[in-house]
Amino acid sequence: MLAAGAIAPIVRTVAADFERRSGIHVKVDNATGGVVDKRVRSGEPVDVVVAPEGVLRGLGKDGYLNLASERAIARVGIAVAVKQGAPSPAIATVAQFRKALLDAPSVAMIDPKAGGSSGIYLEKLFEQLGIAAQMHSKEVLVPGGLVAEKLVDGSAVLALHQQSEILQVKGAKLVGPLPAAIQNYTVYVGAVDARSSSGVAGRAFLTLLGEEEARRAMVEHGLVPETQ
Repeated sequence: MLAAGAIAPIVRTVAADFERRSGIHVKVDNATGGVVDKRVRSGEPVDVVVAPEGVLRGLGKDGYLNLASERAIARVGIAVAVKQGAPSPAIATVAQFRKALLDAPSVAMIDPKAGGSSGIYLEKLFEQLGIAAQMHSKEVLVPGGLVAEKLVDGSAVLALHQQSEILQVKGAKLVGPLPAAIQNYTVYVGAVDARSSSGVAGRAFLTLLGEEEARRAMVEHGLVPETQ
């Protein structure tokens, strides 16, 4: 399995259940959406890919994935976090969120060049809010992984990342999601690799991602399960 960052914890949870049920060992690796795209296109052996919708559809269109096996899994929005114990800035409105960004001396986020969906969106959002120049000097860009860890090690005062990934970091405090008017949801979709010899098992795994236990795990991790 090759999964994009925000959905990877759910894929790992389901993988353990799948192994118990089927006796088939599952290896799960994760990366940003952009890296997932590059790894699949490079010919890396993989059976199932779970990635942002745009990435997965592009791979399917170019023949790397079997889109007949496609399954929508979950969506997640971007949220704001601070270090545990630090005061939470007001972010309920766009104006408050903008002020919080300008007031923060350092803001951690995924490096857009790494292909992470939240980083790509935030770069455009800063331009939309008219603060791209101010943000450039205070951004703490993370190539991949858990952005909120930069709060814990003192590298940043504010972190912007997928809500599900913020919740994985001990020592980070979730302030809340971006205001609805500027929120951006990443939809994660799974499909079987067109070159895989384990297509039947791959489809069974994707079906398991739609069961109630998996859906509960999604909610616990800050994701919203997709309806089938």
